[in-house]
Amino acid sequence: EINKEEWENSSDIISLKAQISGCLKCPLGNTRTNFVFGVGNPDADVMFIGEAPGADEDEQGEPFVGRAGQLLNKILQAIEWKREEVFIANILKCRPPNNRDPLSSEVEQCEPYLLKQIDLIKPVMMISLGRIAAQTLLRTKDSLTAMRSRVHNYHGVPLYVTFHPAALLRNPNWKPAAWEDFKKIKSDYENIPNRKRKH
Repeated sequence: EINKEEWENSSDIISLKAQISGCLKCPLGNTRTNFVFGVGNPDADVMFIGEAPGADEDEQGEPFVGRAGQLLNKILQAIEWKREEVFIANILKCRPPNNRDPLSSEVEQCEPYLLKQIDLIKPVMMISLGRIAAQTLLRTKDSLTAMRSRVHNYHGVPLYVTFHPAALLRNPNWKPAAWEDFKKIKSDYENIPNRKRKH
């Protein structure tokens, strides 16, 4: 049984992970192989958020590890960032059956964990990977194109929206647009006065 008071009072990412990894608040807890907490620098400036773990992630207990994850790593390298410098998480920490979209009831149970992660990491910038993740975070039905066109605010943190790496694998013709997004993300990041890392 997850003790709400305990996880809400976690003072760091390690203890939060220990507190919530046994979560069974929604039915996905019964079908998962692994709870996918998130990975990266606990003091990251930048957080990447996907919608939910897929088969590879469920198996390995880490977000973005399959082909999509390899592409994400390459994109990070291209803007001279490292995977271990940022923090990567999903809105849902458990894989939905057959990779279906998250249900609002699942988001309701799981999003508070993400908010606590943000609270502990204190990123200066967040990047939402894919339409579903962005629509879920922003509570909107807007298209990816519309969401990509501006910077949003998610609980006080600037939120950028771009393509999911899996979508870029399926539609390589979207890669130039994604590259434009990441160039803007990189230059905007370098202009943030309160960032923790000074590259």
